[in-house]
Amino acid sequence: MEMEIPEPQQTTIKAIVQHYEDHQGDAFRAHLGGSIIGRPCDRALWYTFRWCSEVKHNGQLLRLFQTGHLAEERFVADLRNVGIKVFETDPATGKQFRVSACNGHFGGSFDGVGQGFIEAPKTWHLIEMKTHNEKSFNNLVKKGVQEAKPEHFIQMQVYMHLANPQLTRAFYIAVNKNTDELYGERINLNPVMGKAVVEKADCIIVSDRPLSKISEDPSWYLCKFCDHHSICHGQEAPAVNCRTCLHSTPIEDGQWHCARHDMEIPESVQKSGCELHLYNPYLLDQFAEPTDSGEFWIRYRLKSTGEEFMTGTDKGQFSSQEVRAVEDKSLLIDEKLVELKAQFDGTIETNQ
Repeated sequence: MEMEIPEPQQTTIKAIVQHYEDHQGDAFRAHLGGSIIGRPCDRALWYTFRWCSEVKHNGQLLRLFQTGHLAEERFVADLRNVGIKVFETDPATGKQFRVSACNGHFGGSFDGVGQGFIEAPKTWHLIEMKTHNEKSFNNLVKKGVQEAKPEHFIQMQVYMHLANPQLTRAFYIAVNKNTDELYGERINLNPVMGKAVVEKADCIIVSDRPLSKISEDPSWYLCKFCDHHSICHGQEAPAVNCRTCLHSTPIEDGQWHCARHDMEIPESVQKSGCELHLYNPYLLDQFAEPTDSGEFWIRYRLKSTGEEFMTGTDKGQFSSQEVRAVEDKSLLIDEKLVELKAQFDGTIETNQ
């Protein structure tokens, strides 16, 4: 009788996938990106800009992202093969084409510009390159970019609007990853839309509090699969970093300022914050409401019980790290825990 060989716990494929996960870095982007500004929920965009959720992807998805980037080289070769002049980088800087607005806090990079398209040989076009699975691709062919992929359409509009000199046309080239079929569509600049998108980005950036939710229903599909679901609809406290702190503010040139230390905050420092972090109280709105505050502390009322707890860095107060570590927020008003914490100057830590 032939015996089956048991599958080993460690395999080459698992090691490859794990490598992607181990080297993905953090998910925080310094600016609000033009590639996501077309998403429909302003609150989710505000949470993203404020670094409320550190999102980690599995290795398979990370590899899929890389597949999209690898396809760009082939797109460029295809366009050049039919006589189109393509620039992948800005000749003035030698770097990828970039646009920015809102004091440097909003912007993005586009794939290139080109001239010589058969449909309009003399017109310079912004070029956007995308890969699609078969279902997405078929929908794109049927409905066009604006209806099938509104995020991509808005992304091109804002890039054309902010480009210097301004571009009036874009060429969207896409591939079906299942069949290698190509799709191309020319997009006209809509100046009104471009201006409106920049104004939307500015509203998100300057707001000191989360904007409106797209839905109050946590089971609605756009909410259910949102990276910020547990903060927006649950009791999870946001990540602890400078952008979730009460004392930080976005300023000119894409920089951030800390009022407590009276200094500009380097991006590398923003990601870890400091031991004096104090949550922006609007970020805890799902489970607590502020009732009083001092210069370096805030008292909250827990919505579930009506009892109060204090956040801050003095003895007996809960630090932001502790508020985040506690899954059951009722522990924040547990008399024995509060007494032990005050008596021994102890701290609560997550077991993750």
